[in-house]
Amino acid sequence: MPPAPRIVVADDSPFMRTVLGGALGAAGFEVVGTARDGDEALAQCRATRPDAMTLDLAMPGLDGLGVLRALKESGAPDVPVIVVSAFSPAHGVAQASTAPLVGNGNGNGNGHAAPAPRAAVPATGAPRAVVIAASTGGPRALAQLLPALPDRLGEGTLIVQHMPAGFTGSLAARLDRMSPLHVREAALGDQLEPGTALIAPGGAHLRLDGARHARLTDEAPVGGLRPRADLTIADVAAGWGERTLLVVLTGMGRDGAQGARAVRAAGGRILCEAAESCTVYGMPRAVIEDGLADVVLPLGELAEAIAAEAGA
Repeated sequence: MPPAPRIVVADDSPFMRTVLGGALGAAGFEVVGTARDGDEALAQCRATRPDAMTLDLAMPGLDGLGVLRALKESGAPDVPVIVVSAFSPAHGVAQASTAPLVGNGNGNGNGHAAPAPRAAVPATGAPRAVVIAASTGGPRALAQLLPALPDRLGEGTLIVQHMPAGFTGSLAARLDRMSPLHVREAALGDQLEPGTALIAPGGAHLRLDGARHARLTDEAPVGGLRPRADLTIADVAAGWGERTLLVVLTGMGRDGAQGARAVRAAGGRILCEAAESCTVYGMPRAVIEDGLADVVLPLGELAEAIAAEAGA
């Protein structure tokens, strides 16, 4: 069996590096290096001598065009370059195209790049409904995540944070002051709006009826929890199907795992916080170990991924 083609991925977006690396690995390529800017891209090419490189044109410092010029002028072995252009996160789309360069990696100088692998970024034209689940460490995580989101997100956002009655109102008010989105407790009859994030009130399950209106129920706690994220997630998956985006943040236990199965069955997308940034690596771990997560990123990189996936 011939060795896997060796690829360097150069993009200033951590999310795009993760997505492209995953797509290339799944397609049988070996990612031998990643770069955040043009200088790192050139250094990776010198160090790894890859068979090809994916290149973002808009990078800080030395941009993609500067990398192309430097490669041509360096006299180094030819490296085919695949230019990957990431359009606005408002559309959640990345497109890949081949860029004819100085060779094909075999030194024959025919000036053609290798065929471009497709990036596994959702290219839906319709915005998604976003549901965020969190528990232990969640208020801190939400205070970092929400201010980094745009002022309009998908079709709207629901947040289930495990808290007793009487505490979620003050959490919503604090998040509202620091976030572009309007954040408030959910109320009976609410509908999702792109500019609003609704938090499940402590002591109540946040459900959605067939018309996508909010219902607050005092049904018995599930697994000791009320609100239970699994119930809200399942209702969103039933209402929005493949246009559901689930985000599972830090928290103890497995709440969210059953909901994630409903999202997966509906064809939706699932993002999880990575262990390295979690206060408690319980809820994301349950989803990840069940094989349900599409993207796993540390907290500081999730906002960009959510905006790209949701259609901000």
